[in-house]
Amino acid sequence: MLDIIRFILAAVLTAGGLFCLLSGVVGVYKFRYALSRVHAAALLDTVGILLMLLGVIIATGFTVASAKMLVVIAFLWLTSPVSGHLIGRMEVTINDELDKDAEVLDKAYVEHEKEPEAAVQSPAEASESTASAEEEEVQ
Repeated sequence: MLDIIRFILAAVLTAGGLFCLLSGVVGVYKFRYALSRVHAAALLDTVGILLMLLGVIIATGFTVASAKMLVVIAFLWLTSPVSGHLIGRMEVTINDELDKDAEVLDKAYVEHEKEPEAAVQSPAEASESTASAEEEEVQ
């Protein structure tokens, strides 16, 4: 009886993971704008892989391979959102027609991201330029 319950739970988790992964693929091909594609891919691949690996862990029982799968889940949960954020930030930085493709609420942030000298300044240079700007305002 316990084996049947474990099998059903593993099948439901695996099917849910497969649904999430397929939904992510459809979202990547359906959406026009790059940030929408990244959003669909980053969210749904993280959840889909989690569900599928949890289904496999439940199906096989807790073994050394299951512990390795838990490490893989933790690694993917840490890296997938970061990579999605970096890809989205790159799109904001290089897309000159961002207003045409999407609604931009914080235009000052977008302009700050596109400034070339802001990206290459060290923290010491940034604090020096801020201090000199403050001195100019005082005078």
